[in-house]
Amino acid sequence: MTDIFEIIAEYSYFGIFFLLVAINTSPILMPPSWMVLSSFLFLDPTHDILILAAVGATGATIGKFVLKRISHLFRRFVGQEQKSNLDFIGNFLNRKKFGYILTSFLFAATPLPDSMLFVAYGLIRAKSIGLYVGFWFGRLLSYYIMLTISNQVLDPFLNLFGDRLTGILIADVVSILFLILFSSINWNMLFTQKKLKLIKPKIWRF
Repeated sequence: MTDIFEIIAEYSYFGIFFLLVAINTSPILMPPSWMVLSSFLFLDPTHDILILAAVGATGATIGKFVLKRISHLFRRFVGQEQKSNLDFIGNFLNRKKFGYILTSFLFAATPLPDSMLFVAYGLIRAKSIGLYVGFWFGRLLSYYIMLTISNQVLDPFLNLFGDRLTGILIADVVSILFLILFSSINWNMLFTQKKLKLIKPKIWRF
């Protein structure tokens, strides 16, 4: 893995940018992108932290744009009841001026599963530049903070799991469960009647 980073590092910020695009296009089996940026900073401490955070945030945002477009294609596998339910929450958020900005910022600036958020955006056919604006600023903030303290948090994070793949798989499982829960909530009933009801996903019927 270090060899790959060294090869990409030869292209400086351009190589890092395209790697962040690729990582954020995939919804699963990818390491946390802040860890990737921290690794490049470790390889070359002369990188400017603010520029590195901005390059990472831009690459991550473009990657999430591609992920959202791809996720839209999976609506065909969703049951009709769930489609109506997802359209309801999509229309609700489209009417809120800062709904997408705040939601995307929150997921980007915290450890919440932002990849599955953009999968959900694709399923509900979200249409707002705000979801990318909020995400970019959230990622810029989180990347800058993590890069600033990377010397203190990178090694403890890597040592949290003896096998790095184990940590990635656990995070992916949590993210998938989040998406299933999101798509199973009856948003219409929750907003109109203040009652929580779950819709059985179509895949459960097989």
